[in-house]
Amino acid sequence: MLLRRRHLMATAAGAALALPAMRTGHAQTALRFSLDWALQGNHGMWALAEDRGIYRRENLAVRMDRGFGSGDAIVKVGSGAYDLGFADLSGAVKFNAENPQNRLVMIYPVFDRTAAALMTLAGRNINKPQDVAGRSLGAPEGEGSRMLFPAFARVAGINTSGIRWTSMAANLRDTMLRTGQVDAVTGFLFTVHFNLVGLGIPEDQILGWPYAENGLDIYGSGVFARASWLERNGETASRFVKASIDGLKLLLNDVPGGMAALKKREPLFDEALEARRFAMTRDRSILTPNSRAHGLGHVDMARVQQLIQVNAEALGVANPPKAEEFFTDRYLPAKSERMV
Repeated sequence: MLLRRRHLMATAAGAALALPAMRTGHAQTALRFSLDWALQGNHGMWALAEDRGIYRRENLAVRMDRGFGSGDAIVKVGSGAYDLGFADLSGAVKFNAENPQNRLVMIYPVFDRTAAALMTLAGRNINKPQDVAGRSLGAPEGEGSRMLFPAFARVAGINTSGIRWTSMAANLRDTMLRTGQVDAVTGFLFTVHFNLVGLGIPEDQILGWPYAENGLDIYGSGVFARASWLERNGETASRFVKASIDGLKLLLNDVPGGMAALKKREPLFDEALEARRFAMTRDRSILTPNSRAHGLGHVDMARVQQLIQVNAEALGVANPPKAEEFFTDRYLPAKSERMV
């Protein structure tokens, strides 16, 4: 009996050591987190972080809310309405120049390559990016790809003088393209592509030119915060980034589980379509040669400088932020924890 008891105690101790390390003695830190859009496949990394105890492990209580474009998320975090956001931070080059007291900082670039793209349909006589000269383009006001379009046009050689922009609510963009109310749109490649699929457009009729694959290879969306908030909450920021990366690893290894987690949060969520959307996101924006070589969230200041420069030139920003003030790797876990 004594030997058996000792064996059980040893087994229990071993099992305890095998569990993920839990932070103890601290109350959960409440965080307000704004997404860039309505729930999509890549957002499953945060749904899984909550459902599978990663936030709890990091003593975090995260409220995740949908967004209405990258510009919307930038304003929400910049104003202090949210602690953290997920968005394409290109628009923050101008925001930071105009709002130095609310300066935003990218702390984890989830998308190593921007997903911004110019999109149209076959039959519109637009067969290359330069063909949108003099045509009508549509996108929501403040949407990240629209804000980045002048920089893309500059490197792609698009004459923008005759382009006519139409603004619309985010949920109407793809319908307006389908019905011919605009000739082309800007948006994230995986967002517009699969929204059009959902509207019944055959995939071979959807044409798209990702900015990153047509001359503007810059960082895309990621987790960001106000510099002033980071000064007071640096350790919390590190825990959230760690939880995000661990959530992404879960999603990469269990896409159906991630889609099911999002379905719990949005009953109308299309799991099959969103799994395909995530696959495109993963292959075009997340698992790039750079992130495979250097780890998820790797920060290359030369690429940050390029992002700043093209936006500053296109948007007429005379006092753009310095690269080291705009992106930082301070809150990333060790490289070994970021490898995939």
